[in-house]
Amino acid sequence: MFQNLQERLGKTLKNISGRGRLTEDNIKDTLREVRMALLEADVALPVVREFVKTVKERAVGVEVIKSLSPGQVFIKIVREELEKAMGEANEELNLAAQPPAVIMMAGLQGAGKTTSVGKLSKFLKERKKKSVLVVSADVYRPAAIKQLETLANEVGVEFFPSDISQKPIDIANGAIDHAKKKFIDVVIVDTAGRLHVDNEMMEEIIELHGAIKPVETLFVVDSMTGQDAANTAKAFDEALPLTGVVLTKTDGDARGGAALSIRHITGKPIKFIGVGEKTDALEPFHPDRVASRILGMGDVLSLIEEVEMKVDKEKAEKMAKKVMKGDGFTLEDFADQLRQMKNMGGMMGMLDKLPGMSNLPDAVKDQVGDKTFNQMEAIINSMTPKERERPDIIKGSRKKRIAAGSGTQVQDVNKLLKQFTQMQKMMKKMKGKGGMMKMMRNMKGMMPPGMMGGPKF
Repeated sequence: MFQNLQERLGKTLKNISGRGRLTEDNIKDTLREVRMALLEADVALPVVREFVKTVKERAVGVEVIKSLSPGQVFIKIVREELEKAMGEANEELNLAAQPPAVIMMAGLQGAGKTTSVGKLSKFLKERKKKSVLVVSADVYRPAAIKQLETLANEVGVEFFPSDISQKPIDIANGAIDHAKKKFIDVVIVDTAGRLHVDNEMMEEIIELHGAIKPVETLFVVDSMTGQDAANTAKAFDEALPLTGVVLTKTDGDARGGAALSIRHITGKPIKFIGVGEKTDALEPFHPDRVASRILGMGDVLSLIEEVEMKVDKEKAEKMAKKVMKGDGFTLEDFADQLRQMKNMGGMMGMLDKLPGMSNLPDAVKDQVGDKTFNQMEAIINSMTPKERERPDIIKGSRKKRIAAGSGTQVQDVNKLLKQFTQMQKMMKKMKGKGGMMKMMRNMKGMMPPGMMGGPKF
């Protein structure tokens, strides 16, 4: 998400550095570029106008703080206005109600509504420690009911059965009554989606909303529809008192126009973003962190949270003890590390959250891309347990067999073995006093140019 905007703004904002004062003349071209970058990202025109106008008003004539360059002052202003456009801070779900707290999900067909219900129920169960019941009031699509049942089983929350012969209001009320009897904390109601906004749909959803009185009414919208997402959200908001928006499919959206338009057009906060197909691929939306990512400053806080949540601490501790004892680092351990990274959204997903990564050359990005990691895992999976334990026995015929079994070339197997040997040496250096510092110094030499003080071009 935001790759295109990130690239355009990154190049543009570099050009303004080195000025003694920000004047209307020296920021005119930069503002034009910022405007073009936002329009190309499919940000709604009223939002772009307001954004550029505010940045200009704040930037013109600003004396440069002694410790900062004018470029940094300008970037700070752009960052603050990006945050403001997206809502400034994360707005959590308001579940302070007599249990069960009812959440109603609305949206058009194909936006990822049912999937979002499954993801949200997992988020509430695992991160907020709530008991959750999900129910589908979509009587037009039997597949939606079955899909929600499958998702509920997968994430381990309760599913309330329904069928197409029932009325949506009766289904929802039945689920709420059941939740009351079983002292369930949250009920999430999935509603019917249509291909476009129509009167019949609106009347039905208004009636349902009036009957169940949800504490949260979330509008689920596909970010890939750009500023149309904001306009559809506005149409819904005029009919329903929306409390927030769930922006889906952001992993496939390189522009990010929806995220920057929705708050301005609807006045409603984006509460969550869908960042992939897995059931845990739902993140609370933090405008400040997203603004940092747009400007190439990374999002270290989200990365730390992800590590906390998704890294198997027991395995990590075992690995650390093993390394410190000098018991050796095997290919099985290497494969474990690759799996953990995949679990955290892959290497590129992690790198995107680190400052300055947007400036990495494409050739370097390709080397650490998820495709490379999948290939490495496939190669290790094609080895026997003995080969993983003792890679030194992997010679000619074994290499051919491993390459054939993993759908790769012998040179790919050689490359993996070479990387593994380097990693093994690094692990050995960690053992003993000052090992970590030694390892960091060695890593510097292996880093791409310009990173972590590695060799420059």
